[in-house]
Amino acid sequence: MSTMRALLLSVLLTLSFAVPAQAGTKFVVLEDVDPTILHDVRYYTAHNFVGTRIDGYHQPLCILTRPAALALRKVQREMLKQGYTLKVYDCYRPQRAVDHFVRWARDLADQRMKTEFYPRVDKTRLFEDGYIAGKSGHSRGSTLDLTIVRLPARYQRPYVPGEPLVNCYAPQRFPDNTVDMATGYDCFDTLSHTDDPRVTGTARENRQLLKKAMTDNGFRNLPEEWWHFTFNGEPYPDTYFDFPVRRGSW
Repeated sequence: MSTMRALLLSVLLTLSFAVPAQAGTKFVVLEDVDPTILHDVRYYTAHNFVGTRIDGYHQPLCILTRPAALALRKVQREMLKQGYTLKVYDCYRPQRAVDHFVRWARDLADQRMKTEFYPRVDKTRLFEDGYIAGKSGHSRGSTLDLTIVRLPARYQRPYVPGEPLVNCYAPQRFPDNTVDMATGYDCFDTLSHTDDPRVTGTARENRQLLKKAMTDNGFRNLPEEWWHFTFNGEPYPDTYFDFPVRRGSW
């Protein structure tokens, strides 16, 4: 293989895994499609398993491909009729954010958020157990993390960096305004598995309510995370984007 051909192949392989948005891509800001959906974009804040704002999150926005956003609007209409609203935690995630997670996971000395987000998992196992990976479906633009809030939505106080942490499966967790799902968001624990048999009663009903509404409107759930859904007709199933989370960045 010639040097020029090898260089071209290398460039093409790189672009197929982490690329900026290209001309003609169809991304939208969710609040422009449906302003009634609540947002709690955790990676724009320090209230996440890393403990600091994540690379690439310049604004607290949910960006999605247009088909995924339109499908989510249908879910929200169903939720509103039942007295609930959706709340999104994360949507499109740039590759640079995923890279930030990988660097953090390799830094075994950084355990500042362990008490809340991975109390029963040794940090040395985050890759092996599948909690951290070098690629994420979020970077394709049609995957999101979300939950349900009963209306009228209660006030949710802001997280204060450095405040005492409570584990993510405790009966009294961080006081957000969502319905009970038995664990908090991004809880690195098998209790987060959507159909874990230990989750019963109201929490199980709430998980199934979310799952049914999402699957009925074209999304599929990741079984290991009750909050994680991907649009079945995602337009970029093989492309991992890296534009920052901010308006007009694609």
